[in-house]
Amino acid sequence: MIDTALAHPPIVDRERWTQARNALLPLEKAETHLRDAVAAQRRRLPMTEVDNYAFTGPDGPLNFLDLFAGRSQLIVHHFMFEPAWEHGCAFCSDDADNAVPHLAHFGPYDISFVRISRAPVEKLTAYSARMGWTVPWVSAQDCTFNQDWGWTRPGGGEVSGFSVYLQLDGKPYLTYRTEARGVEPMSSIAGHLDLTPYGRQESWQDVPPGWPQDDTFTKIKRHDEYVHNLQDPKGTTC
Repeated sequence: MIDTALAHPPIVDRERWTQARNALLPLEKAETHLRDAVAAQRRRLPMTEVDNYAFTGPDGPLNFLDLFAGRSQLIVHHFMFEPAWEHGCAFCSDDADNAVPHLAHFGPYDISFVRISRAPVEKLTAYSARMGWTVPWVSAQDCTFNQDWGWTRPGGGEVSGFSVYLQLDGKPYLTYRTEARGVEPMSSIAGHLDLTPYGRQESWQDVPPGWPQDDTFTKIKRHDEYVHNLQDPKGTTC
């Protein structure tokens, strides 16, 4: 538990608090308008064709077009899970918990959602069951999709992120991809933390003197590990 007596926002009366809150509002509105402008430019990006790769799902082989499930648009979560790992990446698991709404909400927008990793499909299915996820998850272990599109680095090493596709005339096209902090707009936990006085409590953030800070990602665990590791503030690694 954070010792809030050591560092906290200044205490003021309600009138001064309201003044300070209102002073921040124009900056928040500018942020909203900038997000709108970025999204408008994103919608104007070109697209590039992707091969109809063959993946493996829980029920057998699937090609890339099958992942659209009859819809025109597809969002892919690139989840770091190497074939030799016994568990999925803790950081990607955090994204899986916080960046994916109930899939029913995508239906009216003609969007499907799928997760892709290189681990065998049996490991993906078991880990998904452990985490309580229902998102379709397929294995790219037997194709070169990850390597061709940079989700697995040359010589090994996984990359996490999201990519977006449109199918046109029976062919899939890549329209957008993002990784690293580019996934934050989809993450509800990041947004919630940014509303709180102490924020994400990571060393890169601009905070007042004395605010609690730690190395990046050190608080992130798989959601079923927090209660079992209350004495371990450093989290887990892949």
